[in-house]
Amino acid sequence: MPAPRFLDIEYCQTDDALFPIAMAWSLEDGQMKNVVIAPDDEWLPEDGDLGDLDLLYLEEQGVPLIELVHELHQDLPDQTVYVDGLDPDEILVDMIFSVMEQDAPFEVAPITDLITSMSSDALEDRRRQLLFEAGLEPQLPENGVYALLLMAQEAGLFDED
Repeated sequence: MPAPRFLDIEYCQTDDALFPIAMAWSLEDGQMKNVVIAPDDEWLPEDGDLGDLDLLYLEEQGVPLIELVHELHQDLPDQTVYVDGLDPDEILVDMIFSVMEQDAPFEVAPITDLITSMSSDALEDRRRQLLFEAGLEPQLPENGVYALLLMAQEAGLFDED
């Protein structure tokens, strides 16, 4: 059975701005993709204050939104994509696609819709435990997706090869 799809987004949030800066998602076979995102100019605050965020790095290393949108259309068409439910993932996904004047080709749903045998608090505790045990930084989106994949595997939601 194909693996459920997962997504996690790292983002910048200041008093004047909220926008995605990195994203990871899983594919049908359980593999992952991750990208740094080049921000759209309209997302940036007029005063340019982004805290300790390295805007030059994002602009130089980030994937242009048109490429990201194209890749997400290829990888996640007509899917339900599960998120940890802690971040404003749905808002961030909408921001990415609205710049391209498109709707997301997938639906965003919290992990609690997929793994219903545990409470949201128990799921979050397990996610944190998996990240800690693996020595992974929780703010990196690829680590968030990895933890969600492990949780789905533990719940028997896809076969191991």
